[in-house]
Amino acid sequence: MAIQKKESYRDNPLLKRVGINVSFTEEQVEEYIKCRKDPLYFTKYIKIITLDDGVTEFKLYDFQEDMLKTFHNNRFTIMKCPRQVGKTTTTVAYLLWTILFQDSQSVAVLANRGETARGILGKLQLAYENLPMWLQQGVVEWNKGRVELENGSIIVASSTSSSAARSGSFNIVFLDEFAFVPSNIATEFFTSVYPVITAGTKTKIIIVSTPNGMNLFYKIWTDAVNKNNNYTPYEVHWSMVQGRDEDWKEETIKNTSERQFRQEFETEFLGSSNTLISGQKLQQLAYKPPIAEHDKMKIYEYPIKGDDETTKDHLYALWVDVSEGRNLDCSTFSVIDISTAPYKQVATYKSSSISPMLFPTVIYNAARLYNDAYVLVEINNNPTVADVIHQDLEYENLFKIFTGNKQPQQLSSGFGRGVQMGLKMSVAVKRVGCSNLKTLIESNKLIINDFDTISELTTFVASKTSFAADADANDDMVMGLVMFAWATGQKYFKDIVNHDIRKQLQLEDMNQLDEEVLPAPIIEDGREHSFEIIDGDLWELADGNDIYAGFIRDSIKNL
Repeated sequence: MAIQKKESYRDNPLLKRVGINVSFTEEQVEEYIKCRKDPLYFTKYIKIITLDDGVTEFKLYDFQEDMLKTFHNNRFTIMKCPRQVGKTTTTVAYLLWTILFQDSQSVAVLANRGETARGILGKLQLAYENLPMWLQQGVVEWNKGRVELENGSIIVASSTSSSAARSGSFNIVFLDEFAFVPSNIATEFFTSVYPVITAGTKTKIIIVSTPNGMNLFYKIWTDAVNKNNNYTPYEVHWSMVQGRDEDWKEETIKNTSERQFRQEFETEFLGSSNTLISGQKLQQLAYKPPIAEHDKMKIYEYPIKGDDETTKDHLYALWVDVSEGRNLDCSTFSVIDISTAPYKQVATYKSSSISPMLFPTVIYNAARLYNDAYVLVEINNNPTVADVIHQDLEYENLFKIFTGNKQPQQLSSGFGRGVQMGLKMSVAVKRVGCSNLKTLIESNKLIINDFDTISELTTFVASKTSFAADADANDDMVMGLVMFAWATGQKYFKDIVNHDIRKQLQLEDMNQLDEEVLPAPIIEDGREHSFEIIDGDLWELADGNDIYAGFIRDSIKNL
C-alpha cells in the first residue's frame, strides 16, 4: 500500500523515508517475526516481473528453495546452473532478506559488466518497492548503483574487478555469471580482494554462473566437488524446471546447437571450438593442486636427487616465454622432467608484473633448484633475458640455437658464428611445435599438472594458418609448451634425453639384479665365494680377488 507523499522517499509513494513509524497489527507483528527468522518464508512477499504475467508473486521451485537454504547455511557457496532458471532472482531474494532483517550489512553485487550488476540491483529495488510498508526500512539512498537503508545496511552494484570490493568490508559478495568474467580479471579479483572479503568469520561469498569454458569458475567448482576448498557446491539441472522435458530439449537443440545446449543447459565445461588439442582429450586432462607456492612459482613435484649407488639425478628443462612488458601478457616458464616417460610438468611460474631485469634471477634460481636444469628462452620480445642468464649469472646449461647456413633454427650447445642465446618463435617453429604438442598430449606422452596451462589449452584455437589464444584469453603458458614440443624433435635434445634414460635404466637394472638375483647362486660347496658387478655384469671372484673363470649370469637364469 502506498504512503502519503510527505512520508515517502523523494516523492516515491512506494518507498518509505527515514524516521517514519508504521503501526503494526498483531498479525503483521507475527508475520514480521516469521520473515526475519526464515528467508524462505520471506519470499511469499516478494514480487517479480515475468514476460507472461508482468509483476507477479515469486513462486519458488523446489531447487530454488534448496538454493536459499544453501546460501543461508554456508559461508561459501558456488552454484552451477543452466540458463533461465531464476538463479539471479533467487539470489536477489536472499540479498534483500539480508539487508532488511540484519543491521549494518554491506552487500556487493558484482557481474562481468557494470550494466549487468545494476540490472540485478534493479530487480532487488523492484521487489523492495512491492513490499508492504510494515516490512520496509526507511530509505537513505536509492539510485541505480547503491541502496542504503535506515538500519545501516547497504548494497552496491559494480563490475567484477580488482578494485570493485577492495575499498570496503563486505558481509556478502555476490558474483553473478562469474564464468563470463575475463580470466585475467577474475584471477586478479580473487588475488587482491578475496583476503579482504574473508577477513571476517561470518562473511559470505556467493558464486552463481552458467559454465563458460575451463576457467577460474571451473577450478573453484571442481575443487569444491573434490573437497579441495571450503565452497559448498550446488548444481541445477534443466529438467528441474517445470515444462522442460525431452521435447523441449529437442526443440532447443534444433534452434541452437548440440554444443550450445551442452554448455548452457547441461552445464558442461566445454572449451573453445577448433582447439589444437581435441575436446575429448581436454576434458580428460586433470590438474592437481601444487604442493608448494612461492613468489608465483608453483611446485607440483620437488626435484629428484639421485643416490650415487642406485639412481641418478633427474634431468629437467625450463621453457621460458618472456612477456612484452605491457601488463597484457605474462612472463612464464614450465619446468619439465625429461628423464621420465612420459614427460612431466613439475613446476610453473606466471607473472604479469615481473620486471625483465628481475626475471633472469627467477629463472636462474629455479634452474639451479631443479638439478641445474637446461634452459631455453624465447627471445622475440626481450633477448636480454637470455643474455643476462648466460653472461651476468654465468649459467652454463643454457640451450643455444644455431641459425647459420640459412638453415632452420636448430637446438645446440655450441658457440661461435650463427649461434644465439635463445629461440625466436617463428612461423616454422610454431607450426612444428604445435604439431608435436598435439601428438605429445593426445598420445599421453606429456603430463600437465598446472591448472593455468590446461585452462589456456582449452582456448588455444585455430587462427588463420596457425593457432593462438581465443578472444579475451591468453596463451603464455601454452607457448612455453610449444617451445618444448618443438625441441623434442631436435637431434640434440633426443641425444640428451636418450642418454639420460639409458643410464637411468641401466642403474635400475643393476639395482634389480642386486635385489632379486644375487642371493640365488650362493651354493655351499665347501669353498668361500665372493662376487662383484663389473660393467653391469655379475662375476664370481676367485682367491686373490681375481675374476673367476666364467661368467655366471646365464647359470643364474637357468636355476
